[in-house]
Amino acid sequence: MSETIASSRTRPFRTRAHGKIAAGAVMGVILFFLVLPTLIVIPISFGNAPYIEFPPSGLTLRWYEQFFSDPDWIAATLFSLRIAFFTTISATIIGTLAAVALVRGDLPGKSLVFGLALSPLIVPHIIIAIALYLFFAPLGLTGNFFGFLLAHTMLTVPYVVIAVSASLQRFDPVLEMAALNCGARRGRAFFEIVMPQITPGVITGAVFAFVTSFDEATVAFFISGVDGKTITRKLFEDIDFNLTPVIAVVSTIIVAISLLLMGAIRLVQNRTKT
Repeated sequence: MSETIASSRTRPFRTRAHGKIAAGAVMGVILFFLVLPTLIVIPISFGNAPYIEFPPSGLTLRWYEQFFSDPDWIAATLFSLRIAFFTTISATIIGTLAAVALVRGDLPGKSLVFGLALSPLIVPHIIIAIALYLFFAPLGLTGNFFGFLLAHTMLTVPYVVIAVSASLQRFDPVLEMAALNCGARRGRAFFEIVMPQITPGVITGAVFAFVTSFDEATVAFFISGVDGKTITRKLFEDIDFNLTPVIAVVSTIIVAISLLLMGAIRLVQNRTKT
């Protein structure tokens, strides 16, 4: 009798454990399915065939050598890196200021302004790309650095706003009020009290801004020019006219940069917790 009662008591715990294992297995399969296309390009980039082949019949570094020795690919890569770098700076400054104003300010129509700030995440990029092309073309802003900087800043500011807003929501305003009561000016209180607390959010938003700018493709396809061409625009051109494993090399490099930056975010978060 006692054994029956004991088994009936442990059955719910076993059921929960089995449920967690099953849920974990399902999530693992889903994540593997989502990541698999990204992982496939890595071995393809080392294939020795002059065309896209998976699995590769042999391994070589020929396509990496071709990428780094091609002036067109290097020019497009450096152009994208330069745009992404300055876009990160501008988007981080604008997004941080906007987040502070939206979270801590008493603005009329704050919800509407917040929705407008996040609208580039909602509106399809093809619509934004067409609108930017029609607006930039008469002004001569297509295919140059300044046009890309404006476009990519608009696309990446929402990521900074979201990340910094989340950090500000967790920040206790009493700490800043205490600094003000002790005689600190508002600017000094912000940079010495508030800013260190929201730095992880600022860094997270900046990293997302850089990654988004570097691998943005839709808008770049419309506003690129003959000289001002991003790595994603060059990627699409070669897919159409020169499909070789160099495409996989470029994809692998973009994946590697994204993973390194995501790892940097994780490192900052871990140091913040400790």
